Amino acid sequence: MEKWSLMTVTVLLALTVRWAVSLGSYSGAGKPPMYGDYEAQRHWQEITYNLPIRQWYFNTSDNNLLYWGLDYPPLTAYHSFVCAYIAKLINPDWVALHTSRGYESQPHKLFMRTTVFVADLLVYIPAVILYCFSLKETSAKKKVSSALCILLYPGLILIDHGHFQYNSVSLGLALWAVLCLSHDWDLLGSMAFCLALNYKQMELYHSLPFFCYLLGKCFKKGLKGKGLVLLAKLAGTVLVSFAACWLPFSTDVEQIMQVLRRLFPIDRGLFEDKVANIWCSLSVLIKIKNVISPRTQLKLSFAVTFLSLLPACIKLTVQPSLRGFKFALVSCALSFFLFSFQVHEKSILLVSVPVCLIINEIPFMATWFLLVSTFSLLPLLLKDELLLPYAVTTPAFLAVCLASFSILEKTSAEDLQLKAFSLSLKGYVSWFKSFPRIVRSLFLLSLALMGVLSVLSAAVPPPQRLPDLFPLAVAVVSCLHFLLFLLYFNVVILWDSKNRGQKKIS
Repeated sequence: MEKWSLMTVTVLLALTVRWAVSLGSYSGAGKPPMYGDYEAQRHWQEITYNLPIRQWYFNTSDNNLLYWGLDYPPLTAYHSFVCAYIAKLINPDWVALHTSRGYESQPHKLFMRTTVFVADLLVYIPAVILYCFSLKETSAKKKVSSALCILLYPGLILIDHGHFQYNSVSLGLALWAVLCLSHDWDLLGSMAFCLALNYKQMELYHSLPFFCYLLGKCFKKGLKGKGLVLLAKLAGTVLVSFAACWLPFSTDVEQIMQVLRRLFPIDRGLFEDKVANIWCSLSVLIKIKNVISPRTQLKLSFAVTFLSLLPACIKLTVQPSLRGFKFALVSCALSFFLFSFQVHEKSILLVSVPVCLIINEIPFMATWFLLVSTFSLLPLLLKDELLLPYAVTTPAFLAVCLASFSILEKTSAEDLQLKAFSLSLKGYVSWFKSFPRIVRSLFLLSLALMGVLSVLSAAVPPPQRLPDLFPLAVAVVSCLHFLLFLLYFNVVILWDSKNRGQKKIS
């Protein structure tokens, strides 16, 4: 009973923070002609409600694709239609074809914010609560602490309830998939992940760990017996799930091809804005977009991404375990973010939520990563006038993690799950004895650097000759952090010798 009471308080606190952030500004507020992501979501409601399905992804006189054309998979479009249907009942002007473009009012803002709130309540928050309750070998207090830290992660709150998006839907569906797999409900897990992928194509960041874990499970069961049966069931589940989502577009091959062209445009370039990945950071020294053709950029990014995630995927396929699966979700998503093609700054959320899933196992490193991921969003948040919510929620999140997990005391090689790695280096690296002190010092130095850059970005005008100085500094510093985190997570995966609480797959 006490556990449920604490969890209820946790949820109420998380909802209160979301409500407070939603009172602020949003992407593109009062900034014609394109406005921002808020207008994009409103415009998709306008298009899906007023036009037949066959026109949703095509450029027509009623659907100018250059003005926030729909570029997410069918489930996002269906969600937009449902929201539009409700909006029409409240005020038809909100979704009127053509005339509603750039519509802004307090009642409409309340409606739009409420739709994100409801999505959180229905999809993301229940998945987090059930996931934390399902954690094995974890006390009730730690389960509540994990839920509190996950639900107060500022990156997702600031983007969904501040900037304005529905990331909680796709990420929530992916969490449901992880939850199902942790209970050996493989078919339900596959279906949930297919729904996540059909809501946002960026869920491809998580696709290889799901594929490798389930394939490895089939191998373990034997491809001449139960493994083959499971493989067939999984294939059938995936096909049925995709067929159901794409059914209205399956009447014409050209319809399917046009949707795919909208989902995977290669003409937008290697990266957008000042994203904290390797390509944007290297562009400070080498203008990659100018010296390499778009096709070569695509091939290069694919090759580097594939090579960087290969070790974790091979390990997971050969030795499938739930723990390895969760760490692989982090490693693979981070590889995609750092090296893949057409990366947005908001895509770091696809790494952050899997990191949230292991915050009870490595609280120090998880907290550090989540702070850096929120910091990497700073240029976008400043553009949306979300400095105050950022300045409040980020230190508050750190304080909650410090109180819940005493993270500064969890810096030994064993706490960071590097014991096997440190033993393999014994006799070669003498400084491992002072490792906890070094890690704590680096963490504090990192916090200080992020704090200083945050203050400079918000309060000091950049030099006229270098207008992008601070956004680029934020991107490069964040990218360097992420590269080190990628190395760390891969070391943990490859030297994994801790399989406590893992069910034997047979």
